[in-house]
Amino acid sequence: MKKLIIATLLVAVSLYLLLTAFVKDITVNQYKDLAAVKDQQAIKQGWVPGIVPASVYEIKETHGKDAGGIFGVFRYKEPDEAGLIAHLKPLKDGNGTMEWGAFLFRVDTEKNLVRYRDKVTP
Repeated sequence: MKKLIIATLLVAVSLYLLLTAFVKDITVNQYKDLAAVKDQQAIKQGWVPGIVPASVYEIKETHGKDAGGIFGVFRYKEPDEAGLIAHLKPLKDGNGTMEWGAFLFRVDTEKNLVRYRDKVTP
């Protein structure tokens, strides 16, 4: 019985060490609007692109503390679309990806939805 308890503890400790070694610390943040993004300094931290339009809402971003990249999505109101797209440079990849600064973007103009990620993420 004592050997079973020791073996169980060893397995539990081993699993814990393996999981903490391979699972990165990931944070998911949600912001109601631009005021919330600014209040949480998400642009300054590099989690939200600095070109988000004034009408931005339903912002969600995910980032790893050490590595793992930045991924996000936000919605905007129609009048801000032209101004947003004017900041973006199309890539020659042929699939609609655009770039600005350290970010890559996919814009769905029908849904007024933008998905973005940092360039260093594979």
